[in-house]
Amino acid sequence: MQAPTERMPFRETVEVSGHVIDSLILPKILDAITSRAGSFIIQEFTVGQNRTDPSYVLLEVLAETPEKLADILEQISDHGAVPISAQDCNLEVADLAGCFPEGFYSTTHHHCEVRLDGHWFEVDRPEMDCGIKVDPGEKTAICIPMVEVKPGDQIIVGHAGVRVFPEARDQKRRLFEFMGSEVSTEKPKGVAFREVAMEMLRAKEAGKEVLLVGGPAIVHTGSGDHLNSLIRGGYIHRLFAGNALATHDIEQALFGTSLGVNLNEGISTEGGHEHHLRAINRIRRVGGIKQAVEEGLLTQGIMYECVINNVPYLLAGSIRDDGPLPEVITDTLEAQKQMREQVQNVGFALMIATTLHSIAVGNLLPGTTKVVCVDINPSTVIKLSDRGSIQTVGLVTDVEPFLRSLVQELKQLTS
Repeated sequence: MQAPTERMPFRETVEVSGHVIDSLILPKILDAITSRAGSFIIQEFTVGQNRTDPSYVLLEVLAETPEKLADILEQISDHGAVPISAQDCNLEVADLAGCFPEGFYSTTHHHCEVRLDGHWFEVDRPEMDCGIKVDPGEKTAICIPMVEVKPGDQIIVGHAGVRVFPEARDQKRRLFEFMGSEVSTEKPKGVAFREVAMEMLRAKEAGKEVLLVGGPAIVHTGSGDHLNSLIRGGYIHRLFAGNALATHDIEQALFGTSLGVNLNEGISTEGGHEHHLRAINRIRRVGGIKQAVEEGLLTQGIMYECVINNVPYLLAGSIRDDGPLPEVITDTLEAQKQMREQVQNVGFALMIATTLHSIAVGNLLPGTTKVVCVDINPSTVIKLSDRGSIQTVGLVTDVEPFLRSLVQELKQLTS
């Protein structure tokens, strides 16, 4: 029987450093090699002795053909494996607007560097599912979405000259360390709620913004007052939502209902099914939410608190929207563009009861931004992690008790 070194003549030596054991980076790399019919030889393995010490692995990768080797190297590069025979990144000029060159490097949301003229440079604005535009003269590199590509842009193709630094597990968060899994259904909620409150305070103290991505269930479940308290207390610095949250919040402020259900009595009201549309109409007649506040039409609610407390909000529309409200951005690409700009100083994101908005915003955030996704449906929080937002911690719980407890925890921590 032939040894792997005999039947696999094509090889490349790579190195991996960091928290490769506790973050399961090394097992992922080895699995990627063997699952693609490759083999490996560990030439050097230095294990960090303490929790904060990095480890180092020097690994020879073997394959039967150059094509298989290139495929393996491409896969393991996203886990931080870098060939020691480093070369500069390969650039190709974009020839069509809104299109990358074939073979473009597809980004992750981890910290990334590219090699130009023998030196490594940081890639600005890390974001998954983008490409990398390089200015060789300025020695700069930035993640760029496909729709923003212009003819003449120099785009990285292939994986050569690109190295990725996956977030180590102990660096990603202290949050929910007591949990065995990242999506919790039955484990103690009190500790988790307290940790969320502490993460919000840490972000605020670090000069970073706390972003809330919210769905209409916040209003439907009678949780609006809790969110109002967070906004008034200065714990929420930016709000992303759709037409529905704003509409039903305004419906509740004007009619006392959400989806026609009286939130105090929990019963449907006569003609209540029209309330959300009448609420939209009233706001449209005065020109917008801010104008409604200034004219005294809107005197309470989430949107009211955002206006009077100078909390910016971005409402992104969908095909099913009624109205919509004047502030709703109906151009999906424009909404995505504005979100991308507005998340740059976000240090902590709290995503509550909104599957599509959570996934959309999660894809825009770098891997260093901590995310907590709260939903009564386990599939929502699991789906966000499955889509690539591995920095997400999921809490499966109802919205109202979560927000109520969060308000209480923040009061205790700051009193």
